[in-house]
Order: sequence, then C-alpha cells, then structure tokens
Amino acid sequence: MTADPAAPPLAVSVGEPAGIGAEVVAMAWARRAVAGLEPFYLLADPAFVAARLARAGIAVPIAVVEPETAAAQFADALPVVAVDGAMGDRPGRPDPADAAAVIAAIETAVAHVRDGRAGAVVTAPIQKSNLYAAGFAFPGHTEFLGAVAARHWPGAPCDPVMMLAGPELSTVPVTVHVALKDVPRLLTRERIVAVGRIVAGDLARRFGIADPRIAVAGLNPHAGEDGTMGREDLEIVGPAVADLKALGIRASGPYPSDTLFHRRARTGYDVVLGMYHDQVLIPVKTIAFDETVNVTLGLPFVRTSPDHGTALDIAGRGVADPASMVAALALAGRMAATGRTGAPT
Repeated sequence: MTADPAAPPLAVSVGEPAGIGAEVVAMAWARRAVAGLEPFYLLADPAFVAARLARAGIAVPIAVVEPETAAAQFADALPVVAVDGAMGDRPGRPDPADAAAVIAAIETAVAHVRDGRAGAVVTAPIQKSNLYAAGFAFPGHTEFLGAVAARHWPGAPCDPVMMLAGPELSTVPVTVHVALKDVPRLLTRERIVAVGRIVAGDLARRFGIADPRIAVAGLNPHAGEDGTMGREDLEIVGPAVADLKALGIRASGPYPSDTLFHRRARTGYDVVLGMYHDQVLIPVKTIAFDETVNVTLGLPFVRTSPDHGTALDIAGRGVADPASMVAALALAGRMAATGRTGAPT
C-alpha cells in the first residue's frame, strides 16, 4: 500500500503499562518500512515508554510530538503523544494507579479521530481487572469504544461488533463476552439481523468488498439436526438468515460449525457469523494466531487491535512477537484508506 501523504497518522493507545503494549508498538515501528506501515503515534506517558524500551533492550528512539507533527518524525523515531497521568514501569505487575491514564489514552485516540488529527484507532491490550478501580464498567474494549463513540458522535450509529480478521478466515460472534449458559437467552432473530447488517455494510465500506458473502453458523451441533438437538436454529437463526436475504444481503445457513472452517469451505464466504465467542474465535486464532486482527465494526471510525492479551508473563523482556500489532496497524491503514477513497487499496 502506498501511503497517502495527506492522510492523518494512526493513533495507538498503549494499553496496560504492565504488559507488552509499548514493546510491540516499538517493534512494529522498527518494521515500518518492511511492513509498509503508514505513520502512527503512540499515546502514552513518554517517560514510561523510554523506561520500558530501555529495560526491554529495544533500541528504538522516541520523539515526543503532537499528532500534527507525528508523520514528519515517523521516519526517524517512534512518535509519542503524551497523555494526562503518569504510567509506572512495572512489567508483569498491574497497578490501579495507571488505570486513569490507560483509559485517557483510549479516549484521546478516539477524540483525535473525531477532530481529524488521526485517521484510525489502534489499541494495545488492556487488563480490564486493573481498570475497574477507575470506573471502567465494560466487558471489554469493544463495548467501551461504543460508549465513547456515542459521546463523540451523538446521533450516529454506534453499535460495536467484534470481528476477528485473518489472512484466511474472518469471523464475527453475535454474542461476545458472556457466559455460554447465557447465549441461548441473549440470541434473538433481531440481534442476528442487526449484526449481519453491520457486517455487510462495513465489509463494503471499510474493506471494499462490494457484495460480501456471509456464512451463518448454527448454534447447536449439526445446526440443530432439524430440531432434534435444539430448536434455536429452526426458530431463530434460520429466520434471521431469511431476513438478511430479504434485505439483499448474501447470507446463507445456518451451517453446522464443525464443517464450516476447513480449507475448501472457506472459499465459499467472506466472513462467518457465529452465535457465540469461542465458536468463531477458536478457529480463526488456530489458523493464524500471529496475523489475526481484532476489528470493531459498527462505529463511525476505524478501530483495530492485536488479537492477543497483555502477556504479563513476558513483559519487560523484549521477547514479545509484534506480528499481530504489525497486522493491526497495516489493516487500520488499509481500512482508513478504503473509507477515504471508497475503493480497496
């Protein structure tokens, strides 16, 4: 992809300071030329970033900048935009004192996109349990970003949908961070249709797929086996697929999920719409764990994230694999460009 010199840089929130966020962002910057990454900047406490990179033995220079000067510095140093609040360099040991600054980094990234200072948001992993002390009351990044977007874009559609996008497989769960026992209660015909519409719209708008093909997985084994293994696929999932078709969306199914993810099956669709988290995250992460990207659809801005967690056990050692962060940055750049031009790049 050829970078657009007029495009604003990508805003990257640092995530949990006790984790590997700052390290994989710096490593991604070191691969910027090989990976063809568009300019980006890291939202964090600059003193923390300098201390962590030194501790981890990552020889990447940093430059404290404003978003408007990040692109000019990008060739020579990792641009860092300061956020309110200090962050401690305590690898592997999350501290609630960092929570406010972590949340501020995410909210600032979104505000920068709203103001045209950034082209997209990329988020490093957070440690949700460490944010609750600062008032974080969301199951994850996805839901939090929906609430932030609703504040910044009042009246705009803000219904966040999580998609895991990999080089060979992309999947979307209809229900996300909920217990398995609660899935049948939460699964409705209307919700499946709403998620399917968002997926179809954003695949066209953000990914340049003019007529996306959506394969819908059944909830039960063998997609219910004609109602003998549960009636949800007959009474909820199947009618939702019919509703999506009636809207002109190329949806099909419900399919048994045990035959939906092999190589030959993957040639027949652009994305799988599954009914619950593990049904669709296990196959996509198994096929390409290091290259899969978490994408939030249904928002008025582009947001991506690596598909791994904070990796507290290896933080501060400089041994983390930045491949998923590189993939998240590259995909955010492509999605932002497609949104600007209306065509894939």
